[in-house]
Amino acid sequence: MRNRYTDLPKINEKATKKELEKMLFKYRDYLISLPIYLMPKITASYSIVPPSNTNAFHSSTEDAAIERIEYEKLRDDYLKEIHDVINTLKDQERHIIIERYLRQDELGYDREIWMNMGVGKTKYYEIKGEAMLRLAFALKVEVYQKSEAKAG
Repeated sequence: MRNRYTDLPKINEKATKKELEKMLFKYRDYLISLPIYLMPKITASYSIVPPSNTNAFHSSTEDAAIERIEYEKLRDDYLKEIHDVINTLKDQERHIIIERYLRQDELGYDREIWMNMGVGKTKYYEIKGEAMLRLAFALKVEVYQKSEAKAG
């Protein structure tokens, strides 16, 4: 009789944590940046444009405003998704993730965080690892190990 759990794919924890960190750093970027190309042009440009009888009119300022609105919607949706998932974590897990990855002013360092929390290094990394995997599953960024072909 086969064990039904042996066929489950195995998680590549290192790659999964790397993918999650990309998402968390993207979160920080969304908080502090707005790309320059979304800003409207301030300098005047002159060109001869033949008259048009269509109702379609798109100035560069309008196009930039539309792009900015779309960007802000995308950013807001992303930020909300991250907030919602982080709020499902246990208190210590949430504290570690926020201090380590999401602070606006500067990134926290693991050593500072575990000392401020009053937990040991081993316990800290255990909690952090569980939090990272929980977030990765919730955000659907887990990476699985490639299965090796079994000799038959």
